[in-house]
Amino acid sequence: MIKTVKGDRAACRAFVEDLKNRVGQTSPEIENSVRDILENVRTRGDAAVREYAQRFDGWCPEHLELTREDLEQAAAQCDPAFLASLQKAAENIRAFHQRQKQQSRIDPLPNGIITGQRVRGLHRVGVYVPGGTAGYPSSVLMNVIPAQVAEVGEIVMATPPGRTGRPDPNILAAALVAGVDRVFLMGGAQAAAALAYGTETVPKVDKIVGPGNIFVATAKKQLYGVVDIDMIAGPSEILIVADSSADPEYLAADLMSQAEHDPMASAILITNDGDLAARTVDALYRQLETLSRKEIIQTSLDRYGGIIVCDTMDEAVDFANDLAPEHLEVSVNNPFDYLGRLDNAGSVFLGHYSPEPLGDYFAGANHVLPTGGTARFFSPLSVDDFIKKSSFIYYPKEELLKAADDIIRLAETEELTAHANSIRVRKKP
Repeated sequence: MIKTVKGDRAACRAFVEDLKNRVGQTSPEIENSVRDILENVRTRGDAAVREYAQRFDGWCPEHLELTREDLEQAAAQCDPAFLASLQKAAENIRAFHQRQKQQSRIDPLPNGIITGQRVRGLHRVGVYVPGGTAGYPSSVLMNVIPAQVAEVGEIVMATPPGRTGRPDPNILAAALVAGVDRVFLMGGAQAAAALAYGTETVPKVDKIVGPGNIFVATAKKQLYGVVDIDMIAGPSEILIVADSSADPEYLAADLMSQAEHDPMASAILITNDGDLAARTVDALYRQLETLSRKEIIQTSLDRYGGIIVCDTMDEAVDFANDLAPEHLEVSVNNPFDYLGRLDNAGSVFLGHYSPEPLGDYFAGANHVLPTGGTARFFSPLSVDDFIKKSSFIYYPKEELLKAADDIIRLAETEELTAHANSIRVRKKP
């Protein structure tokens, strides 16, 4: 049964700390197992990837890389209505991320000094897309399209075989729609290793993005530094801040939309209306009986769900900022009055008709979001994650000489005499 508590500020903070502690450190056994997989793939390449595919998936494809014809055949198996919806979602995602794009700049000054910044996409990015027990074509769009907008040179996707030993056709169709350059049928930590180190078949990438199970997440963490990564994602989270104008049927449905992801998922409602809280509990258990993943939802709500009745909406805002949730719904009569006060959230959903699944699939904002309270300092996946910036400087001789004494003084204060000398030799007649 989901917990309902009367929450003052102290109780809310205690609730936040309990939630943040729900995800412990990865076990040493998993850390060591992943480390062995990475090293084996690094030294043995394709042979190791194939061995792990056979061991973990029970099946290894004849060719790791799929062809465009494979993608087109997969798309032909899909429901045309699904493909049309996928296209609409892709258009919205592309339009949203296009507005994030940065431009290179050059800043000339009248004295001849020129400074500036060059912005370019990374040369090659790897996108991991789960496909073993659940297929998420939306993840393909959310990870690939920002990389395309950033003008990444090549986008390489890795996805494991499905339950039948064959790739998920919906995922391959999404790869076709999104415009992935190359697709490899491989999964798990071995796929992350192949992308990071490169093999005889798989090209080495500069960055790996995309969700995965605990082995993939651990591999990404261990590979950080060999390649860049997006983030280490934890269990899904939703917090709903609601006032008396909210509909309990909507609130119940939205809480369960995240609880169905994982038994470790967190779904919380905070409101200043005790009657609304009670009616939401009734709606939860009435709707639950109609849902296909009700066992997962029930476990999630029992362990990490909660309904908090606070005294004021100011307390609800404070709780939201302390929790820093992945998804934050603001189900109130005047949501824009709150937007400027909600500082810590991955993505904010405003009003009664902007539920979280709208963001997961269609509106255009990215659904790859920080979890576990890291929205205090991390941002959603964006075009910025796929670019590299280089600054440049040009000084004519006379301007360097004007600055020379200041530079020498600063360098010598730091006892970096070779730095000072680099300037001093240019002062000689």
